[in-house]
Amino acid sequence: MSNSCGAPEQGSAIPAGVDPGKEVVLNGKVTSGGQPVGGAFVRLLDGTGEFTAEVVSAETGDFRFFAAPGEWTVRALHRSGNGEAKVNASGPGLHEVAVSVG
Repeated sequence: MSNSCGAPEQGSAIPAGVDPGKEVVLNGKVTSGGQPVGGAFVRLLDGTGEFTAEVVSAETGDFRFFAAPGEWTVRALHRSGNGEAKVNASGPGLHEVAVSVG
């Protein structure tokens, strides 16, 4: 599947060589009515609301960002609707984020 913005598609496995004990990893899933949503544009906004990055959710709804410690907003945009979630990634580790659209 290709997309027009060049945002990389996501999967559920953490890439080899990534140590979530040393990096901030925002790992999540986009759902609608409890079902996974693939093909959603998932945007990462910093604490001031500025756009930082964008990825496309996998068919399983999975997405991932590598970020700095801080307050983040994850916003998902899909033809079935939009949604967002806030996450406080105060330090290194795997931070789970669930975003419901609809």
